[in-house]
Amino acid sequence: MHDMNDKTHLAATAATPPASGLYRRVWRWHFFAGLLCLPFLFTLALTGAIYLFNQEIDDVVHADLLLRSDAARSQPGMAPGSLLLARAAAAVEGRPLALYRPADDRHTVRVDMRGPDGAVMQVFLDPASGAVMGSMAEAGRLMGLVKRIHSLTVAGDAGNVLIEIVAGWAIVLVVSGAYLWWPRGRRQGVVAIRPQARGRVWWRDLHAVTGAFGAIVILFLALTGMPWSIVWGKQVNAWLSANDLGAPAGMWDKAPRSTVPASALGPLPWSLEQHRVPASSMPGHTGHHGQAMGPQGGPGHGAIGVDRAAALFAAAGLDKGYRLVLPADADGVYSAIRLRAQHAGLRVIHLDQYSGKVLLDLGARDVGAVAQLTDWGVSVHQGVEYGLPNQLLMLAGCIAVMLLCVTGVVMWWKRRPAGRLAAPPRKDGDRLALGVVVIAVVLGIVFPLLGISMLLAAVLETLWRYGASVRRT
Repeated sequence: MHDMNDKTHLAATAATPPASGLYRRVWRWHFFAGLLCLPFLFTLALTGAIYLFNQEIDDVVHADLLLRSDAARSQPGMAPGSLLLARAAAAVEGRPLALYRPADDRHTVRVDMRGPDGAVMQVFLDPASGAVMGSMAEAGRLMGLVKRIHSLTVAGDAGNVLIEIVAGWAIVLVVSGAYLWWPRGRRQGVVAIRPQARGRVWWRDLHAVTGAFGAIVILFLALTGMPWSIVWGKQVNAWLSANDLGAPAGMWDKAPRSTVPASALGPLPWSLEQHRVPASSMPGHTGHHGQAMGPQGGPGHGAIGVDRAAALFAAAGLDKGYRLVLPADADGVYSAIRLRAQHAGLRVIHLDQYSGKVLLDLGARDVGAVAQLTDWGVSVHQGVEYGLPNQLLMLAGCIAVMLLCVTGVVMWWKRRPAGRLAAPPRKDGDRLALGVVVIAVVLGIVFPLLGISMLLAAVLETLWRYGASVRRT
């Protein structure tokens, strides 16, 4: 009898929220935010967890293309870039775009080729012998598909807008969840599941404890995912560049600029994506010119060629673990791009394709403090900043999101009467505290799409309440 009373009291305690109108309002918003965002959050967490180990998975799935044999690894050195490009062009029809030089002896070299149909084919070669290992369409790589699903770019601009809204609501969920979790004198079901918990109470405790331990990582993932967003990310990036908080403007003033956005070069540090690429100057000419390069990026009309460019990059300290982008036209440059990683920092170098002059040499310390912090956050978000510990911490955050989604649904399902949505109750006259309103306004201003969606949600709730009151009368 005593045990039965304990269980009844336990269930009543877990099922009955504090009586304050503020608690009910926050719970209500937390409920609807989770309900609307749950499928997207679960998908983001699942694909993000997979993509954290994209290199390891690629090495298994595409081992025949990406990894060298033990015998091949015993051969030191790197074949000339011109030979690698020529072999790639002989294997796949198209124009070479870039040469990926591996950071270790285990992996093959990759050459990206733009085909006549505009699609990109990836050709893999042994770095020492130049032997072609095979090729595949860029769009056919498993991890590429996972990344496109994770970013929702598979849905175009609409997906980019949606991902920003979902990331914003993830922040709301963390903040509101922290308020709902706050103990308020309770000692059980806060940082551990109560031993006597059963049924919905057990799922409630699991939800609360998961949120308590995962909140900081989840909030970090949401915030560091914002730089890729279509509105907030672009606006903040433009603001950094305009206020000399990204790449210092003085570094660009000494070199002529093209009209080509840096993002056209492929993956770049976030802080550089909205800059324009420097332009090469053909000797004795100004402005735009005709074709200046020979096939496979070799010398033509005075161009230094890919081998000379690689030698200049090596002299500057970049000899492996970077992407060598070829000039796209007569004004183009040779670019070396190394992204942040555990054992290497950011480095971007642009060379004049005719003289070999360094037009820009940018390292991690050359960008502003805000850009450094943002680039660091992006790198940690992707799990590449600190190696395996970084991957495991971000994986824990992804697992926490998925677990919160599952426990949230189970809690709701066990609580709801059959055939009803059973949203958390709200009494007439409930008002949000001024502090909560201020937080919502600030979040809406900082993240515009979140603000618009919150305003829309408030309008819809008001209309729903008005319609309900009309129906009662």
